[in-house]
Amino acid sequence: MSLVISPSILSADFAQLGHEVERAESATADWIHVDVMDGHYVPNLTIGAPVVRSLSKIAKIPLDVHLMITDPDRYLEDFAEAGATYITVHVEAATHLQRTLSHIRKLGKKAGVALNPATPPDSLAYVIDDVDLVLVMTVNPGFGGQKFINEVVPKITTIREMFERAGKKDLHISVDGGINAETAKIVTAAGANVLVAGSYIYSASNIDDAIKSLRAAEQPRPNAKIPR
Repeated sequence: MSLVISPSILSADFAQLGHEVERAESATADWIHVDVMDGHYVPNLTIGAPVVRSLSKIAKIPLDVHLMITDPDRYLEDFAEAGATYITVHVEAATHLQRTLSHIRKLGKKAGVALNPATPPDSLAYVIDDVDLVLVMTVNPGFGGQKFINEVVPKITTIREMFERAGKKDLHISVDGGINAETAKIVTAAGANVLVAGSYIYSASNIDDAIKSLRAAEQPRPNAKIPR
């Protein structure tokens, strides 16, 4: 699968979100990652469906919406109608995960599942046919700019192999947290094909160069050695 770069607007200038989306598009980003936090599931509060709706009016690339919220089922229709392309929920936040994923697909959207660093990949075994994307968190969710957790990397390979055995070679495996040109090598070698990067892209002096460096970092499998 081709590499996908999904800049996270969590690290963008919130006073100029429209411009920040356009900057990422001009720099050949593939998706825009939108972190939705409710202050309950994670200790931070960000944006909701009205902002996604506004961004969808100007974005020319898919909106990759990551719901870090409790009871996500209450808001699926809101985010679908707002223009999300991918809607990702956390295993722990969805009371009936399969039902939630099925609902996302019935809304005409791509369904994603997010795994926190301590969430085992076994939780995906019963929803393989309902998943379009798995988001592997390599930091604990809630804040940008955190340090990459090396121990999570083997989980990426486990997930890739699990879905390939089930015949789903087109699954997107996205990685979010501490992604830069060095960690991108590690996670792509492990089997990831979507890189979510916030501060690395939006804090760069040249956003074009930052995205190019992520593309250049892509590695083939087998796994890269995990640094210690």
